[in-house]
Amino acid sequence: MTPSLLSLLRKIDTPTVCNAIEVAQGKRGFNSFTRRTMLCSAPEEPAIVGYARTAKIAAVNPPKEAPDVIKNRRMDYYKYMSEAPGPSVAVIEDADYPDCIGAFWGEINTSVHKGFGMSGVVTNGVMRDLGDLPEGFPVVAGSVGPSHGFVHVREIDTQVSVFGLTVSPGELIHADRHGALVIPTDIVDQLETAIQKLLTTERIVLDAARRAEFNFEAFETAWSAFEKARV
Repeated sequence: MTPSLLSLLRKIDTPTVCNAIEVAQGKRGFNSFTRRTMLCSAPEEPAIVGYARTAKIAAVNPPKEAPDVIKNRRMDYYKYMSEAPGPSVAVIEDADYPDCIGAFWGEINTSVHKGFGMSGVVTNGVMRDLGDLPEGFPVVAGSVGPSHGFVHVREIDTQVSVFGLTVSPGELIHADRHGALVIPTDIVDQLETAIQKLLTTERIVLDAARRAEFNFEAFETAWSAFEKARV
């Protein structure tokens, strides 16, 4: 991913990236995205963009392993996150879903991950401490709750699933208040051009629709030009 593509991806929303991927692929049917409504801690901030660092957690029940095993795995988790090449995104599956109760993502944990240089987090789990989370580290989560429960790390650097989106370590993630997606590796070098083409062609209809004299005939003309431009 080039610096210019990274900058562009941070400026646009996830639906635009979905559409641009289909432009790059030359067809409809892209489906590597989340499937339900998610909550974003900072919807006004730039999109989350980066390579996935993955883990699985749980919190409803106390862990059955020895305390030192749990502690060591948690430290291994933080070491793993701290060593992520940037830009990076934490993608965390809560194994308790749909009954998640443990807010792994509060003021302290988000501050730690931001301090490691990470861009944000995508999870089907719980966030809390809204209003106290650090700027520049959005959390896109499944729910909001008050407690951490018995939250503990179960797996690190493993394939995870978040609301129908399967993510493997190292995959390129884009996420915002609409949800998250995985950018296919084979179209990354075409994506910047595809985004620019998409934005330019969309302006044909948008600019027409926003004019005071807009009517059906103007729509027909704009739509015909739009369809020709996007081929």
